[in-house]
Amino acid sequence: MEKLPEFEIIRSSRRTVILEVTREGKALVRAPLHMKRTEIDAFVLKHREWLISRLEHRRSKNMKETISKEKQTELTALAKLILPQKTEYFSKIMNVEPSAVKITSAKTRWGSCSSKNSICFSWRLMLYPEKAIDYVVIHELSHILHHDHGKEFWKTVEKYMPDYKEAEKLLRN
Repeated sequence: MEKLPEFEIIRSSRRTVILEVTREGKALVRAPLHMKRTEIDAFVLKHREWLISRLEHRRSKNMKETISKEKQTELTALAKLILPQKTEYFSKIMNVEPSAVKITSAKTRWGSCSSKNSICFSWRLMLYPEKAIDYVVIHELSHILHHDHGKEFWKTVEKYMPDYKEAEKLLRN
């Protein structure tokens, strides 16, 4: 039998079994309380190739996320220089005005827009191509007009960046 990657089982009153890879790069199986261990092993074996691929991807991503303090300081300074300029540029084109622009250390989101139209960007954006950065700026500025991800929001994003889906892919890779 093929060797299974290490995984943790979390049982609950759920009806289905799922396999996931955590941010830390660990494999988890969420299974119903009544599911036998042999059934869980068979499920993991069936999805073995996917699991190995996702574990490798996550571990590789975690390696990239480990940035020295010096590099972080450099990227933060760059973000404080570039992102307010880009925000001002696109604000004029889009005819919107954020109440503030801040740089954060967020790991799980590139940017955010508060209900008071204050925009935050992660310094980690500086690790991505300019097209991806422009997309995040346009995305957050679009939230000033539409505080959701509805149809009108996406029309606004597309109006100012027709190929925004290509930029989203840059952020995912």
